[in-house]
Amino acid sequence: MGTYVVRRLLWLPVILLIVSFATFSLARFGPGDPVAVAAGQIRDPEVLDQVRRERGLDGSVVEQYARWLTSALQGDFGESYTIQRGFTVTELILPRMWVSAQLGFVALVVVFAVGIPLGLIAARLAGTWVDPAIIGTLLFLQAIPVLVLIPPLLWLLALQLQWVPVGGWDGLFEIWWIAGVIAVPIPDPRLYVPLIAFTLPGFVGVARLVRVSALEVNTLDYVRTARAKGLSEAVVQFKHVFPNSLLPLITVVGFALSGIIEGAFFVETLLGINGIGRLTFQAVTSRDYDVILATTIIFSTAFVLMNLLAEIAYGFVDPRVRLGASRG
Repeated sequence: MGTYVVRRLLWLPVILLIVSFATFSLARFGPGDPVAVAAGQIRDPEVLDQVRRERGLDGSVVEQYARWLTSALQGDFGESYTIQRGFTVTELILPRMWVSAQLGFVALVVVFAVGIPLGLIAARLAGTWVDPAIIGTLLFLQAIPVLVLIPPLLWLLALQLQWVPVGGWDGLFEIWWIAGVIAVPIPDPRLYVPLIAFTLPGFVGVARLVRVSALEVNTLDYVRTARAKGLSEAVVQFKHVFPNSLLPLITVVGFALSGIIEGAFFVETLLGINGIGRLTFQAVTSRDYDVILATTIIFSTAFVLMNLLAEIAYGFVDPRVRLGASRG
């Protein structure tokens, strides 16, 4: 298993090299000139040549990419072209990643905390009206686009009931003081609308996967033996069925973890949350090329690493996977 992990890690630089070069080439050959964007309203050829030299954009694409890659390996991803001139890409990205990570992690916990029990209930009551009612409702919620979901949520919760602010972000918790002495952290009201928008489409994927896996496990001999021994249904489900339904669920966890860093483009943009999703959206619309390159590298790294972690977790849950990797 260790050899398999090392081999996969050795492929990571190759994958990132291919992705970064492809993104770099698209940025150079695509619509818009990075030099013109960096120069602003100036169109003097001499000034443009100077900007091109300062930004390392002179020479062939391979030479430009080699200079950019050398700086990136040293932690320098360049400066922002348009979003915040004078700020480095690292200064822009790191705070936004932390915001998206907080919101994404809470959404991930809620999705699995709700989706797993619903999937187990649907599997246990398969053949009754409860099973299609649960899955049908979750499929309906998944089908609602975020662009359609957020406006009525804001109208109801922010304008009519005035329970939450319209948008923005100020962290996961705010502090309430009891008698000016005891500090009690409570969820920030700004959390609820983005959390609903994040989680509603995600319940059905987890619930359906758990349902299918639990239905298969329920037909196995050791589960029938556990019931024949007189164990309660709750013990059978949570001691025998649930643990053995984890293997396909680990794949979903891997993809979901990579999504934590990426954030949600539309949710963060519509609600004014300064996360990595909103930053990427701003970079694409304003053609901030160095920010686009950096976020692409971050997303690609997160995707590959989280899938590798999912495959490693497979080996701990199912020894057959670990044995197959060792033989391979």
